[in-house]
Amino acid sequence: MASRPQNQSKAKLLDAAMQLIRTKGYSATTVDDICAAAGVTKGSFFHHFKNKDELGLEATQQWETMTEAVFGDAPYRVLPDPRDRVLGYIDFRVSMLHWDIPTFTCLLGTMVQEIYTTHPGLRAACNEHMSNHTAKLIEDIEAAKRLYAPDAPWSATSLAYYIQTVLQGSFIFAKAKQDAQVAIDSLAHLRRHIETSLPKPAN
Repeated sequence: MASRPQNQSKAKLLDAAMQLIRTKGYSATTVDDICAAAGVTKGSFFHHFKNKDELGLEATQQWETMTEAVFGDAPYRVLPDPRDRVLGYIDFRVSMLHWDIPTFTCLLGTMVQEIYTTHPGLRAACNEHMSNHTAKLIEDIEAAKRLYAPDAPWSATSLAYYIQTVLQGSFIFAKAKQDAQVAIDSLAHLRRHIETSLPKPAN
């Protein structure tokens, strides 16, 4: 029974870190900030983590686990047509844009913009988890391309990364403008581009 409070305090620290990093950035988020937000002592922090970077690495893993669950249970996942799943992915991302800005933005994208030259281990972790998420999108795009655009010169991989690039860029502008509308508009353009790239046959 003694391990349960320890596990709870670790979970609180990771949850607090994910929210604070998306709000303040990785460098500006201190161990003291994380402890205060989690409601745990600094001693508890160092019981679970050697330093902030170790927490950062675990946070990237928890982020992937959390997003796998969120996207795995999303309504678009059960659609039989892969084209509908690709468009449904974009619609699902749009539905999140009505949350607060720190809540709908990506922990990994936020972190890697800051640390890609200074924290190689964290950069590699962000790349791995972002690539894992993109890989699932690639599968749907490949299936949709076979059905709707088999002769198109682009690859499913390039289109999947294009989608992720638009998403991450829209998050940056939403932060800069403190307004999600720019992201909503960008994803509307993205959706139209996907519809054109994967055209349905004329009836």
